[in-house]
Amino acid sequence: MAIKAEPLREEAEALCETARWCAARGWVPATSGNFSVRDAHAGQFLISRSGLDKGQMTVADLLVLDVAGHVVRGPASSEIAKPSAETALHVVIYRDRPEAKAILHVHTIWNTLIGTRFAGSGQFRITGYELLKALDGVATHEHREVVPVLANSQEYGGLSVKLAEALKENAGAHGVLLSGHGLYTWGKSVEDARRHLEALEFLFEVEGRRIFGS
Repeated sequence: MAIKAEPLREEAEALCETARWCAARGWVPATSGNFSVRDAHAGQFLISRSGLDKGQMTVADLLVLDVAGHVVRGPASSEIAKPSAETALHVVIYRDRPEAKAILHVHTIWNTLIGTRFAGSGQFRITGYELLKALDGVATHEHREVVPVLANSQEYGGLSVKLAEALKENAGAHGVLLSGHGLYTWGKSVEDARRHLEALEFLFEVEGRRIFGS
């Protein structure tokens, strides 16, 4: 896929490098996860195609979608490709978090365990850790990060509605967990989203080891 705008190409390259970094950490096993970056000026976003090994992801593997999630242009790497069924969730996040320019979705051991454990309460709270300051707008370890936890579903229309409600009710959230599934996080750039991802995953592991005694 040819990307003419240099800033967008740089962000697309950063997105692919981040996907490969996640794969190296075992955070996107068995072609799971999805990654996107937004071109706000064009009213479009680039997203990884379905069934892709993220450890091999390049810019040629990205599809171009409009703001409603419809494919505008397929990836250069494959004539037959489709976006993830979870594309609808990216659409909601970009719509309801206008500052977001990149979204990362991973399936890790700790976010899966935490999401499952706190599915009943609908949220997971984290406070008292210095690394909370890695999250955009957070200046103290006393900050209380509330991560919404949504029940997983293969019916993404209904899940999109629940995600929109969670984002509205938790304006300060930097991520959302799907129970037994994984984490969605975002940022004002790929770099910001990656920092949020690494910080949240560290905090999930710290809390997970404390909760589960491992």
